[in-house]
Amino acid sequence: MRVLIADDQPSVRSALKLVLEQQGIDVAGDVSDSRELLAWFKNNQADLLLLDWELPDQPGKQIIPILRARYPKLSVIVLNSRQQTRTEAIAAGADGFVSKGDPPEYLLSLLATAQRADRQK
Repeated sequence: MRVLIADDQPSVRSALKLVLEQQGIDVAGDVSDSRELLAWFKNNQADLLLLDWELPDQPGKQIIPILRARYPKLSVIVLNSRQQTRTEAIAAGADGFVSKGDPPEYLLSLLATAQRADRQK
């Protein structure tokens, strides 16, 4: 499984990359805003996107429908520090939600579930 990380905070991107790579997960890249995100997909592929709900130039509720239209097989897990965002993220088309305060094991369990689902496609 190839994962792309989209978050405007370099420290969050670095921490996520470290956790994922320690688990043997292929981090295909990381971007800091939606323009970089869309440009990245023009030349690259990922199976799963870890998407910060509050990217500075285009929030998750606007970017997820664009991604769904262009890359229907892409799994999207939304990251946000506010737990109440979960309902809005799922309604926008996210496959999962992780609070930035959740333990890393929770994110890893979602990724394992997504990886099993990806193998069954």
